[in-house]
Amino acid sequence: MVQAVPDMTIAPKVAIRLSGTGGQGLLLAGRILAEAAAIYDGLNAVQSNSYGPEARGGASRSEVVISPGEVDDLRCKRFDVLLCLSQKACDAYYSSLVEGGVLIVDSTNVTVVPTSRALELPMTRMAIEECGNRVVTNLIAVGAICGYTRMVTLEALVAAVESSLRADLVPMNVKAIKLGYAAAEKFVQDMSEKKRGQVRDYSFKGTQATP
Repeated sequence: MVQAVPDMTIAPKVAIRLSGTGGQGLLLAGRILAEAAAIYDGLNAVQSNSYGPEARGGASRSEVVISPGEVDDLRCKRFDVLLCLSQKACDAYYSSLVEGGVLIVDSTNVTVVPTSRALELPMTRMAIEECGNRVVTNLIAVGAICGYTRMVTLEALVAAVESSLRADLVPMNVKAIKLGYAAAEKFVQDMSEKKRGQVRDYSFKGTQATP
């Protein structure tokens, strides 16, 4: 029997850069995103991290590459999705975004946005007001990325949180993931039909990971 070969032309690889400052939980955010994609959505994912000279307050970023096929190289210079949780990160990394790529910013901290096409959500304020703790801003951001791009399902994100964190931390972090996901979905729904049609679909429809 001949096995059908999945269509790899839809979105063969998506490179995501999560950026901000030390202490914003970008390593955890990248790990949750990668584990959700690879373990629970049946895709392939690799992750790397980088820090500035200061552990807290210095530059920090986490990079994830997701694909339905093999990921053979993480050394990306250009990214399809760029998350910025600080103004400094937005200023430093916007040039690494591919043309037509997705820029997602925490509008609580990023007040000068270089494009009108960005997804702007007050993630830190949402974390404080809705979850009672700014520490979950990172997972609101992960939820927002996936609610906007559809690259990883909400169910996979929740499962990754439940398997990665201590039981007492799970409820607040799951709430954060769902808040970000729902906020991004609403952002898309509130767009004009023309702008909504310009949002790229990174959902890997019709594809599957290489066994």
